[in-house]
Amino acid sequence: MTSRDLGSSHKDRIAEITKHLLSLEDDAMESWRQGDPWGWTEISSDDVTYFDPTLEAPIVGLEALKTYYANIEGKIKYEGSEYLQPQVQVYGDTAVLSYRYVSTNIGENGTPAHHTRWNCTEVYVKIHNKWKIVHTHWSYIGGREPMEG
Repeated sequence: MTSRDLGSSHKDRIAEITKHLLSLEDDAMESWRQGDPWGWTEISSDDVTYFDPTLEAPIVGLEALKTYYANIEGKIKYEGSEYLQPQVQVYGDTAVLSYRYVSTNIGENGTPAHHTRWNCTEVYVKIHNKWKIVHTHWSYIGGREPMEG
């Protein structure tokens, strides 16, 4: 079904949910860029699953995610972030958000020195009237670790 096939109230609802979910993502990501991962735990459900290409196995559950974040707190820092092609699909109280993400480190001369390009999929469910992440999946664009430059 395309957006042309949807009624205007449904399109408005999707636009409102998209704006809200991207706001949640951006708030958590801005903290993450500065080494503070805890914004992600605030918007994750108790039974969240987390997939990341740097991990050998998925993380299952909020307590396990908190343990992982405690080990990397303060270690991740980068200057720039960009969301590309965000898409939201809504099915009742479930929403699937996907986007491409580019993180950028700035070199000593002030120009971009390193970009990491990601694909991200987040599955949100409305729990007690709040959108919570129940599943996160990060992968490198192209399926391999990024190269410098």
